[in-house]
Amino acid sequence: MKLGYNEIMITSKYFNDINDFINLEIGIKRFQGNIERFHFNPIPLNEYSRKLFTNIETFHVYEYDDEIFKDGRIFKYVIWYLVNYSEYLQEKEQGNICKNIEYTKKDRKKYGNTIPSEVKSLGYECFIYCYSLTTINIPSSISVLGKCCFYKCSSLTSINIPSTISKIGDGCFYGCSSLISINTPTPINEIGSRCFEYCSSLTSINIPSSVKSLGYHCFYGCSSLTSINIPSSINEIGDDCFNGCSSLKSINIPSSVISIGYWCFYECSSLTSMNIDNLQFISEDRIFMNEPVLVSVQIPENLQIINGKNIEKKDINKFIIPSSITKLGNACFNGCSSLKSINIPSSISKIGHGCFDRCSSLTSFNIPSSITSFGRGCFEECGCEDELMKNKTIPSYCFESDESWSD
Repeated sequence: MKLGYNEIMITSKYFNDINDFINLEIGIKRFQGNIERFHFNPIPLNEYSRKLFTNIETFHVYEYDDEIFKDGRIFKYVIWYLVNYSEYLQEKEQGNICKNIEYTKKDRKKYGNTIPSEVKSLGYECFIYCYSLTTINIPSSISVLGKCCFYKCSSLTSINIPSTISKIGDGCFYGCSSLISINTPTPINEIGSRCFEYCSSLTSINIPSSVKSLGYHCFYGCSSLTSINIPSSINEIGDDCFNGCSSLKSINIPSSVISIGYWCFYECSSLTSMNIDNLQFISEDRIFMNEPVLVSVQIPENLQIINGKNIEKKDINKFIIPSSITKLGNACFNGCSSLKSINIPSSISKIGHGCFDRCSSLTSFNIPSSITSFGRGCFEECGCEDELMKNKTIPSYCFESDESWSD
């Protein structure tokens, strides 16, 4: 297929810089004059490249610090970088177009709680401390809910999140104590840390399969949450994620999870049942699961059933790490004070942060040559710490305290 003038012009819209345009016209004679056909700039311009685009009528501004030209041939500007709603209205009066408009806290105080349809995102603390706000309509133009967007909107009872939303920022609904339910549509790929912390009236929530991780404190203090389904897309559950979910009765942990944070199910006093896709071992203190990354979680205080069967706790010293495991996850054996010896198979290449922290009775430990990565604090306060220190292949940071990996 032979490319014509129109086809090459469309293709050149995606060129990276002015050199691509110049090389095209130098290299292929019949495409000379391609730059002159543009009535807008497909790339940011400087004083040199502006002279080559001689017929521009609409000037596109891609970044805030782009050089702007105001010669007589340009009659309209298209602004692509983030602007607030007030700035957008000013640009609109001058006949310009804004592509990325954010409704800020300052905008909301000036123009009210009704979100204009032109807005693409809600900014940091946009509706913070709106104590009297009971409900709100989020238009389908919105794709991002910013950090602490509805922070402590304590009268907000329900909210409908449109399918256009892809990100819910950190602390977005923190302290929305009257929020009973919330829908989270499939396109959402990020639920921020502390997102629903202290939503004490929240009884249920669906986590869409597009979400990859649940941040730290995500559902902390959601004392009315009775059940939750974790989809197989989730690979990380953050620290204190369900801490204080005192009404939570059951939960599932899919085999996709490769990291479970500290105190994840602390004070989940009603949690009596768990479904674990890839259960490996149950010790007196911890539940071990999944492969190729072995992860574990401290057994919740009132847990009785795993995978439909009564819990059978076993001596941690009888745990044989299967050869299907290639990494011991963060804090995997943390606090296993009765662990005396363990055999690390040659399939293991990585030991996670804080992995054997406070294994005070551990006296026998082999380090296979297959291990190429040691996590920080992985042998801190370990029973054989002095002996391991003699092994020059083990970095010194393996024995150092790190608050981020302290239980």
